[in-house]
Amino acid sequence: MDLPVEVSPEEAHAALAGEGAYLLDVREPWEWAERRIPGAVLIPLVELPGRIAELPGDRDVYVHCRVGQRSRRAVDYLRGSGRPRTVNVAGGIDAWEAAGLPVTR
Repeated sequence: MDLPVEVSPEEAHAALAGEGAYLLDVREPWEWAERRIPGAVLIPLVELPGRIAELPGDRDVYVHCRVGQRSRRAVDYLRGSGRPRTVNVAGGIDAWEAAGLPVTR
């Protein structure tokens, strides 16, 4: 199955809950300290090229940032690096929280 490049926060939440997908947060540590999505793993965008091996190859990886721009760049990079099972969470954590999905502060 081909994954879309981008999905809504609700679609990502369903994939995380039902399919055991992996959630990658590419924001900065100070942003993570303010609020985060439970279960997300932080790898700041600038560190991603050196840490790509930390991502699972056998699961779909959903990527988020604050509003969706950095995560879209991360997905483009990851797909270009042979990681087709990566998906951008549209609108980032801002849209996630606006949708009423869980956030830890």
